[in-house]
Amino acid sequence: MRFGVLGPMVVRRADGTEVRVGGPRLRALLAVLAVEAGRVVGVDRLIGALYGSRPPVGAGNAIQSQVSRLRSLVDVEVERSASGYRLVVDPGEVDALRFEELVARGLPGEALALWRGPALADVGDAPFAAVCVARWEELRLRAVEEHDGASVGLLRELVAAHPTRERLVARLVRVLHREGRQAEALALVERTRRVLAEELGSDLSPVLADAHGEVVRGERPAVRRVLPAQLTSFVGREREVREVGEALASSRLVTLTGPGGAGKTRLAVEVASGAPDEVFFVDLAPLAVGGDVPRAVVSALGLREDGLRPVTAPVARLVAALQDRPVLVVLDNCEHVVEDAAALVGGLLASCARLRVLATSREALGVTGEVVRPVPPLEAGGAGSAAVRLFADRAVAVNPSFRLDPGTAEVVVGICRALDGLPLAIELAAARVRSLPVVEVASRLGDRFRLLSRGSRAAVARHRTLHAVVEWSWGLLDEEERVLARRLTVFRGGATLGSAAAVCGVAGTDEVLPSLADKSLVEVSGDRYRMSETIRAFCARRLAESGEEREVSGAHARYFAGLAAEAAPHLYGEGQLVWLGRLAAEHEDLTAAVRWAAGHERGLALRLAADLGWPWWLRGLRSEGAALAAEVVRAVGPTPPEGLAEEYVLCLVNASSAGLAGLPGTPSPRDPLPAGLVGPPARPFLTVLWGMAHGVPQVDVAGLAVVRERLVGSDPWSRALDRLGAGMQHRYAGRLSRAREEYAAALAGFRAVGERWGMSLALSQLAEAAQVDGGPAAALGFLDEALELSRSFGVTEHTANLLCRRSEWACRAGDLDRAAADVEEAAVVARSQGAVETLALAWLGAAEVARRRGDLDGARWWCAEALRVCPRGWFGPDEVRASVLVASGRVELAGGDREAALRAWGEAAGSARDWGNRVVLARVVEAHAGLAVVDGDWERAALLAGAARGLRGGGAVADPEVVSVEAAAREALGGSVFARVSARGAASGWDAVAGLLGG
Repeated sequence: MRFGVLGPMVVRRADGTEVRVGGPRLRALLAVLAVEAGRVVGVDRLIGALYGSRPPVGAGNAIQSQVSRLRSLVDVEVERSASGYRLVVDPGEVDALRFEELVARGLPGEALALWRGPALADVGDAPFAAVCVARWEELRLRAVEEHDGASVGLLRELVAAHPTRERLVARLVRVLHREGRQAEALALVERTRRVLAEELGSDLSPVLADAHGEVVRGERPAVRRVLPAQLTSFVGREREVREVGEALASSRLVTLTGPGGAGKTRLAVEVASGAPDEVFFVDLAPLAVGGDVPRAVVSALGLREDGLRPVTAPVARLVAALQDRPVLVVLDNCEHVVEDAAALVGGLLASCARLRVLATSREALGVTGEVVRPVPPLEAGGAGSAAVRLFADRAVAVNPSFRLDPGTAEVVVGICRALDGLPLAIELAAARVRSLPVVEVASRLGDRFRLLSRGSRAAVARHRTLHAVVEWSWGLLDEEERVLARRLTVFRGGATLGSAAAVCGVAGTDEVLPSLADKSLVEVSGDRYRMSETIRAFCARRLAESGEEREVSGAHARYFAGLAAEAAPHLYGEGQLVWLGRLAAEHEDLTAAVRWAAGHERGLALRLAADLGWPWWLRGLRSEGAALAAEVVRAVGPTPPEGLAEEYVLCLVNASSAGLAGLPGTPSPRDPLPAGLVGPPARPFLTVLWGMAHGVPQVDVAGLAVVRERLVGSDPWSRALDRLGAGMQHRYAGRLSRAREEYAAALAGFRAVGERWGMSLALSQLAEAAQVDGGPAAALGFLDEALELSRSFGVTEHTANLLCRRSEWACRAGDLDRAAADVEEAAVVARSQGAVETLALAWLGAAEVARRRGDLDGARWWCAEALRVCPRGWFGPDEVRASVLVASGRVELAGGDREAALRAWGEAAGSARDWGNRVVLARVVEAHAGLAVVDGDWERAALLAGAARGLRGGGAVADPEVVSVEAAAREALGGSVFARVSARGAASGWDAVAGLLGG
C-alpha cells in the first residue's frame, strides 16, 4: 500500500488502484497513523491529534470504532497494543516520510516531486494537521531554496505566500534571469525591497543582493567546468553542435560515434563548454583494455580521500558524489573499454537522476535510453565548406603567408575530398603547408591513397583512410624523428623534454621533439608534449615491430621509479606540496609504470608502489593506490623477493586496508606488528598505515615498547609521528595531561620539518584536548589552523571531518546556527567527494542539532541515515557508528522508548570494548548516567558520572548535558556523598564498567 498526504489524502494498492477512505475524520485518523508509520501512537495522543484539548465524551470509543472501519477498508494491519495503535507499514510507503528522508539525504529534486498540492487538504479541522503541515511546508521551502530545478510557477506561488523569504525570492530571480526574463526579475527585486522596508524595516540580504547583481550585470551563476584546453580554434560543425546540444537536452545519454580522427572529442568538448551544468571530462584512452573505468572517472572528478577514512568502492563513491547534482560527464574514447563503460554509465544514470553523459566511442555503448549521434565527415563541397575552412585555418597557423585564393581553393577542395573530410587528416595535411606548396601536398596524398582508392568501395573505410594519412605523415619523418615518435608511445600522460630524453635515449631530443610538434605528430601544452591517441596507436605498432618495446617500457618504468624515490624524502618535509604537484603531473605514467613492472619486473613494481603509497594518500587517491598495490601483491604472490619485505608488507597493508579481496597473507586487525619486519621501516608511511588500519595496539607496556621499536624510525618526522601516536594512546587510556604534552611535542616536530599533514593532525588532536580542558577559544584556534593546512591539499574528506568536529563543539556551546552551518558545509564537501563515512559524521551532527532543538523526528531520521551510509570494519568508521548509536539512544529515550535506547547503547558499548575505545565507552556511560537521573537513581548517576570521568582521564566536562547530570546528582546526594560515590566510579576498570552497564 502507498499512502499520500502531500496533497489530498490518497491510498493506493500495489497495483495502483485507489482505496476510498471515507469522511474527513476517518482520513485524519489514517493520516495520523500513516505519518507515524511503524510506530505505536497512544490513544491519548490520537484523541489530542483529532479533537484537540477538549475532546467529546466517548472519544476513545469513537477512535476504536474508526480503527475498525479502517481495517475493513485498508489492506494493511492496524495493530492494537496496550499503549495504542500502530499502522504496520514501512515508512517509505508514506509520501511525507519519504519526503523528509529525501530532504535529509540532500535530494531536494526527488523530494519536491512527491507533492501533489496542499498537504492534508481534506482531513477537516483536525488539530494535528496544522503542526504537520507547518513542518512539511518549511522543509519544502528549504528544498525549493536549495534546488535549482524548481519551476517558475511553483516559485511564484511560494514567493507570493512568503514575500519576505529572501533565499526563496533569490531563487526565483535567478530562474527568471536564466530564462531571459530580466525585467520580471528586476521588478520582483524592487517589490521585495519595498515589502522588506515596510514590514521589517530592513534592506536586501546579501543572498538577494547577489542575485540582483547577477541580473544587473548580465552574469550567469558560475558553474564548474573541467575540460581540456583547446590549442586551436573550432571550425565548422555548427549544425552538429546544435543537434547534439538538443539531444542532450532531451536525453541523459548521448554517444558520438565515428572513426578515429572524425572529430568526436573536439565536438564533445565544444558542446560541453556551452552546457549549463557542471562539466567533467574523463579521457579513457590511457586505460589499457580491461582497465578500471570507475576509478578513472573517480580520479577525473577529483574525488579525493584524506588518508584517515576507509575507502569506498568506486561506483558507490561516484553515486554518492553525483546524486541529485546537475552534472554533465564527458566520457571520451570508450571503444576499447566499451563494456565496462556501458555498465558504469547504466548504473550511474539509474542512481543519479540529474546526471547526463556525453560519450565518444567508435561504437555505441548499448545502454537503454542512449541516443546515438554519428559524427559525419566535414562537408567538402566548395571553397566555403567547413572542411576547406578548417584546412585554411590550420594552414595559416603554420604558414602566415598562405592564402585561400581561387587557384589554391580548388586544390584544397580536392585534398579535403581525398581525405573524406576527416578533421584529423585535414589538419595533418594542412600542417605540411609549413614546408611544402599546397600542390605538392595534394600530389603526395594522391600517391599514398592510390592503393586504398581502388576496387571495392568497402576498402575505402574511414579508419583505413585515416591510417593512410598517419602513415603518410610518418613517411615525412627522418630516422631520428621516427625513433623518438615510436618510443614516445610508452608515455601515457605526455612527456617533458627531460623525461623524453631520459626514457627514449635519442640524441638531440630537445630539438627532435619540437620538430615532431611542428609536424603535428605531437601537441604542446605548457612544458608537456602529448600524442593524440590515433597517432600514438600508429606509432605504438611501429614500436612493437621494432623489437624495442620491452626495453623502452623498462626504461620508462625505471625512470618513474627513480622520480618516485627522489620525491619520497621531500614528501615528509618543506617541499611536500611542490613534489606532490610534480607527481600529480606524472600520475598517468606512474600508474602505467607500476602496471608494466608488475608484469615484468616485480621487485621494481614493489618499490614503485611502496614509494607511491604516501603521496597518493596525501592527494586523496587512497582507493587508486590501494588497487594498484593489490595488483602488485597478486603478481608477486605470497613470498616477496629477497630484500623487499618492507615494500611487500606496505603494499599488502595498503591493499587490505581498502577491503580488497584475494590477497595472499592479509594481516589480521589484531596483529600488533606487521610480519616480516625486523626494524623500523625506511618508509614512515607504513607506520601511519598500520596504525590507522589497526587502531590502538592491544598490548601491555613492554609490548608497546617493542611495537614502537619495530615501527618508528629515528628521523625527525618519525619521531614527531611517535609523539603523536603516544598522545593518542594516552588519550584512549584516559591520561589527558600526558596526551596534551605529546600532541604539543608532535606539533613542534612536524613544524620543524615543515610537514603539513602531520601539523594538521596534531593540531586537531590539540583542539580536542583543549575542548576537554574547557578552553573552547583555544580549541577553535587549533582547529581553524588545522582546517587551513588540510585545505592546502585540496578539497578532501579530512576537511569535512574537521568541520564536523567544529560543529560538534558549537552545538555543545549552544550555538546551533553555527553548528548547522558547519554541518551543511561538511556534508557538501563529503558528498562531493563520495566520502560516506564523513557524510555519516555530518548526519550525526545534523541529528544532534535537531535533537537539541527539540525535533526528535528529525533527529531520528538523521541518525538512521548516518547508520545507513557508514561503513564497517575499520577503527575509524566503527567509532563513528558507535557515536551515532549513542546519539540515537538519547533520541529514543527522549521519545519515551527506553528499550530502544538501551539496545543502541549496548551495541555502542560492544564496539568500544572490541576496539579498546575509552572515548566511545565514556559517551555510553554518560548516556546511562542521564537515564539514571530520569529514574531518580541518584547514586547510580553519580557512580556512572565518575566512571565516565575515569575513562576520559579527568578534565573539564565539555558537554552541558553531562554537566547537568552531575549537577542534579550532586544536589540530590549532597556534595560529599556525590564526591565519594563518583570517585568509586572513577576507579572502576573495564570489567567493572561493563558490569555497571549490565554487560
